[in-house]
Amino acid sequence: MITLRKSDERGQADHGWLDARHTFSFADYYDPAHTGFRALRVINEDRVAPKMGFGMHPHRDMEIITYVIDGALQHRDSMGHTAVMRAGDVQRISAGTGVQHSEINASATEPVHLLQIWLHPDHKNAKPAYAEKSFAQAGKGRLHLVASKSGRDGSLTINQDTDLYLGKLAAGDFAKHQLGAGRHGWVQVITGDLDVNGETLHAGDAAQISDETALRLTAKQPVDFLLFDLN
Repeated sequence: MITLRKSDERGQADHGWLDARHTFSFADYYDPAHTGFRALRVINEDRVAPKMGFGMHPHRDMEIITYVIDGALQHRDSMGHTAVMRAGDVQRISAGTGVQHSEINASATEPVHLLQIWLHPDHKNAKPAYAEKSFAQAGKGRLHLVASKSGRDGSLTINQDTDLYLGKLAAGDFAKHQLGAGRHGWVQVITGDLDVNGETLHAGDAAQISDETALRLTAKQPVDFLLFDLN
């Protein structure tokens, strides 16, 4: 079964410096029908004005993944890490017993466009950890494993039995993915148009997938998307 979550049905928040779209309930946006899916708790699509952003603030017991779509994002955290992330970069913070971080637009002139994703960890009180990896040069025509429980194939390690893939397809290309028994999928389109087993998704749209095993993902135009394989 595939259930669509259309882009224009998401929660919206415009704070002037921040234009946000919330796939699931977040902050002042609450929808009891959309509070998360499996381990997924947050998918926020944020556009942040130049030199603005999220000042130092705390988290604990959450796996936080940030994907930069366009622009540059300045990261700092209480573990001593600093970085400037650019388009195609992925960051993972395992908040565990507690961490503080800030994410600020590094540009004085251009907005930064990003996805912020939270997943519930499979256990509490993990040791906080940070990692990042660039997928800016990832080739088109296939799925790239971005994050996983095992950290296999060079992916970022997360404390959850979730495989996160980045799909980059040219128009007419397709990728296949097999969901194991009892597994679920979530597809989040970043740019372009994507057909998922006969359902068309546009930029910002998502598909919640249960009781399906074989996925065929076909680009109707050049497309970037995320695929979550969830337990």
